[in-house]
Amino acid sequence: MVQFAATRPIFVQISEYLALDIMTGAYPPGSKLPSVRDLAATFGVNPNTMQRALTDLESRGLIDTHRTAGRTVIEDQSIIAAAKQQLVEQRVREFVESLQAFGYCPDDLVDIIQKGIREVKP
Repeated sequence: MVQFAATRPIFVQISEYLALDIMTGAYPPGSKLPSVRDLAATFGVNPNTMQRALTDLESRGLIDTHRTAGRTVIEDQSIIAAAKQQLVEQRVREFVESLQAFGYCPDDLVDIIQKGIREVKP
């Protein structure tokens, strides 16, 4: 079961978690998502909360809802790639802002990132 932060709505956190699964290929393009009830049980939440999370994913263009066939991940990989790029840029901004709050200047940030890249080898 997932641990949720008390500072943000649960449905938003679930939506982000599922979006990450879509972006990383855990749910490949065109794949069928589990039912609302199954997902709600997996996350340990009310089906209404899960419905809100799925509605959010649909509004972001990452899933399609089919009346009789349930929900599927969109097949357009360019939309998934754009969402992934947007998420990466958001996380970089958050990282930079957090280090600037500690007093680091842009040159320091570049050095820190380069050191991190050297230390994390594929």
